Amino acid sequence: MTSSADEPLVTTEWLAAHLDDPKVRVIDATFKLPGVLPLPIDDYLAAHIPGAVFFDVDAVSDHSNPNPHMYPDAAQFARDVEALGISTGDTVIAYDSGGWVAAPRAWWMFLSFGHPNVKVLDGGLKKWTRDGRPTQSGRVTPKRGKFTATLNPDYVRSQQQVLNNIETGAEQLVDARPRGRFEGTAPEPRPEARSGHIPGSRNVPYAGLFEAETGVMKPLDELRKAFTTAGVDLAKPIVTSCGSGVSALVLTLALYRLGVRGSALYDGSWAEWGLPNGPPVATGPA
Repeated sequence: MTSSADEPLVTTEWLAAHLDDPKVRVIDATFKLPGVLPLPIDDYLAAHIPGAVFFDVDAVSDHSNPNPHMYPDAAQFARDVEALGISTGDTVIAYDSGGWVAAPRAWWMFLSFGHPNVKVLDGGLKKWTRDGRPTQSGRVTPKRGKFTATLNPDYVRSQQQVLNNIETGAEQLVDARPRGRFEGTAPEPRPEARSGHIPGSRNVPYAGLFEAETGVMKPLDELRKAFTTAGVDLAKPIVTSCGSGVSALVLTLALYRLGVRGSALYDGSWAEWGLPNGPPVATGPA
């Protein structure tokens, strides 16, 4: 269980009270699957929390890697967040404009690169506007920040590490995709991808961890039940995955709230594993 100081979420009430704090930096990390319109940047330009800058998951990534939005190196991450006006001493608040998808990805990236002062806005823009709080349109152009980044490799896993783990079973792999995609009965959004899941993995669909109407994350007892029902042992090491390393972090965030530490992200996720020439694939229920 997290302590109040270690809680990775902040409420809309907290953010409203701290919005004018020069050390609080708000980022809109909205992300959508390929082909879904309007584009996240267009949503941001239409309406965002006052002062928020747009954290582009596709841009803050390794552009030399053919897989989508893979982790950049520390130097690039520092440059990219400096351009967003973020400095090492700031508290970063990440949110999504729609459902929970990429704010937890931004949260985990900041933690991975050695920046502990980062939180996720519970309910995101949906809760913010439901509360009657103001938004603004257009782009925010901040003064450049000064940020130092060092990647902790323990926060991420490579395909080879996941492949090795199939043999050892040292870490539990938990997949955040919808059940149909996990079981291989629903198509993947990337047409080149095979259907199914990584052998031995469990399925906890990320959309079941928050309230659809309000956008807030579910109570701790419901989060715990979602994992234990899927056969996940919260006392043993966990690696999360999904379609492309984004919504997996919703699971990671929920696990963090349950007191789980030392989990990791399979960054390539199904976009890498599911390629036609990729490693073995399983189908059906876990």
